[in-house]
This record gives sequence, C-alpha cells and structure tokens, in this order.
Amino acid sequence: MLVLYFILAAAGGYLLGSIPFGLVLTRAAGLGDIRSIGSGNIGATNVLRTGRKDIALATLVLDAGKAGLALLLARMIAGGESPYQIELGLVAGFFAFIGHCFPVWLGFKGGKGVATYFGLLLVGMPPLGVVIGITWIAVAMMFRFSSLAALAASALAPVLALIGGYSTPDIVCLVALAALIFWRHSANIARLRAGTEPRIGEGKQAPAAPVAPAPPETTPES
Repeated sequence: MLVLYFILAAAGGYLLGSIPFGLVLTRAAGLGDIRSIGSGNIGATNVLRTGRKDIALATLVLDAGKAGLALLLARMIAGGESPYQIELGLVAGFFAFIGHCFPVWLGFKGGKGVATYFGLLLVGMPPLGVVIGITWIAVAMMFRFSSLAALAASALAPVLALIGGYSTPDIVCLVALAALIFWRHSANIARLRAGTEPRIGEGKQAPAAPVAPAPPETTPES
C-alpha cells in the first residue's frame, strides 16, 4: 500500500508539473506559440520576450506553484499521522519538477525548471527557500546572468541544508534537483565559459552603420 502511495504521488506530481502554463497563456493571449520565439523555452524568461510582462509574471507564479501545490496535496492526502508524509510530499514536488522539464504533452521538451524548483523549496523547506531565493537575486544583480544565478543557488542549497540539519530525504532531493538543473543548463554553461551568454535585460545590439568611404584625395593643380 505504501508503494502505491508513492507511485500515486509521483504520477500526480508529474501530471501537475507537466501543464505548460507558458504555452497555454501565450496562446490564450493571442501571442502564438512561445516555442517559436526567442530560445523556444516555455518558461517565464522566454515569455517575457513577447513583451507581455503580465503574462510572464503569471507564468512565473503558476510554474512555481505547480511543485508547491503537488507537495501540499500529497501531504494532505497522506494525512497528518502518516510517518511518510514528508517523503510523499517531496516525491510529488520532485516529479512536478520532472513534469515541467519533460512534459509528455510536448514530446518531453519543456522548461529548465528554475521557477518550479523555487516553488518546491519555498513550500517544502521555507527557510531554505528564502535564503536560496535571496542568493539567486544577489548573483543575478551582481553578474546579470540568470543562468549563473540558478546554478549558484541550486549548488548552494544542499550545502546549506546539510549545515542546517535538514533530513536525509531533503538533502538527497536537493542534490538530485541541482544535478538536473546543471544538466538542463548545459548549453548555458558552455556559453558562460565562451563568454557568449546574454545578460539579463540585454537586447541584441544593433548592427553598426556602414562607414562611408572617404573621398579620394586631390592634389592641387600645378
């Protein structure tokens, strides 16, 4: 019976996490298919490239809420007296992250999961989630790389959890999430190393105007 509960938590979390809110909201707003814009990602950062800040904000909130809601529902269904309530919530939240990154409805091509990751931390591990959120903001403001901020925050989370005395399931979950975030950002890591990763708020530079050739020099008549 316990195994069944974990299977249901994983399946329910995955299905909830796989709802592609970025795609749904942009289509509902008449903005077309977000996968044909910018990076092709379905997350809030790419939605922002449509110019609709309200849709991008809604995408961010809903993507973050997926993992948190999955975690809370699993814990509620398990009941307060279940000795595995915490673990069931973590499984549901973790698979909501997996669902966002690899949604079955989109051929398993989803987002990078950063918003969903923070939603899981803020609901499942609130103090740690706040600290990691501040870390993301600090790194993003210092270096203006969204990807670098996500990588730094996710790498720091299991270290702080270990120092803070979090449970073994919490730490294992954070290590697995960090590994997945690094994997999903492999292209960003390559661009960071090459110095070609775009900074936050950085638009395409307009091509330089061609310089008109100088008129030929004339020699004075003798």
